[in-house]
Amino acid sequence: MTKDHEEGDQPRIVVIGGGTGLSVMLRGLKEKPMDITAIVTVADDGGSSGILRSELEMVPPGDIRNVLTALADVEPLLGKMLEYRFQKGQGLAGHSLGNLILAAMQDITGDFVTGVRELSRVFAVRGRVLPAANHAIVLKAEMMDGSIVVGESKIPKAGKVIKRVFIEPADVSPLPEAVEALRRADAILVGPGSLYTSILPNLLVPEITRTIVESKALKMFICNVMTQPGETDGYAVSDHLRAVRDHVGQDLFDYVIVNNGEIPPQIQNKYAEKGAKVVHLDLDEVTKKGYKVIADQLVLFRTYLRHDADKLSQHIYQLVENWMIKKR
Repeated sequence: MTKDHEEGDQPRIVVIGGGTGLSVMLRGLKEKPMDITAIVTVADDGGSSGILRSELEMVPPGDIRNVLTALADVEPLLGKMLEYRFQKGQGLAGHSLGNLILAAMQDITGDFVTGVRELSRVFAVRGRVLPAANHAIVLKAEMMDGSIVVGESKIPKAGKVIKRVFIEPADVSPLPEAVEALRRADAILVGPGSLYTSILPNLLVPEITRTIVESKALKMFICNVMTQPGETDGYAVSDHLRAVRDHVGQDLFDYVIVNNGEIPPQIQNKYAEKGAKVVHLDLDEVTKKGYKVIADQLVLFRTYLRHDADKLSQHIYQLVENWMIKKR
């Protein structure tokens, strides 16, 4: 154990990503006795986040808002209020109230990160929420046909196959607190979330990936349940891992956690209408690369397919607990 980690302390978990999948998982993880830090993408340029990013020159707040709401210990009504999206009103329509509150907190405190920290205190957030960098980055994609698509929100809509994504500025400095959290982590989780537009933008910040590589923490990849049209069409689990390796130059993970439960045909058909299919677990291909695989029935279906936050967080917690026992 590290000298600054006393026996009995909660294990320190750093979760990296963005989007709905990350928020769902965090709702389960916050119920476990773990010290959570979420490092969240700052490449979003669509919708309310894109407008605020452009007009106020701020970090896009949408993914940060989702994570804050997921980790907050608040009444359900307050959670709904943060997520509330105005349906009409000139200049207001399309904005979520939580995004506007984050914009206000930036002005009040003079700094976006400080604003997030203060709002976290008000909402009794269980853990810390940090943007990957203190300013927005531009995400670009080179497609297989050689064309370049600019903007996180435009990449999945281009209707082309992605060869690689990259960020500008390429040498963006991460938030120092994010790097420190990674250095002190007992476990680092990447995903779930949109592979090219939520996960990889974080890993393309050079010092973030360098710190993950150097870390002796347990490293896990949480794979998406379904492919995403315009991003991961036809991808198996090994394709997700290969894309990460191709972008960062090496394998990052010890464990891969995947769903192997049956998804009813009628639900698969509903997703197929939008071009999404179940991510195939090609177990032999994954294990021969040296990854250990945790596979289980990890999905729930309400209106949409979502990870079963309780089950997923239990697997993560068990892996971390076992890892901590070995370290002792």
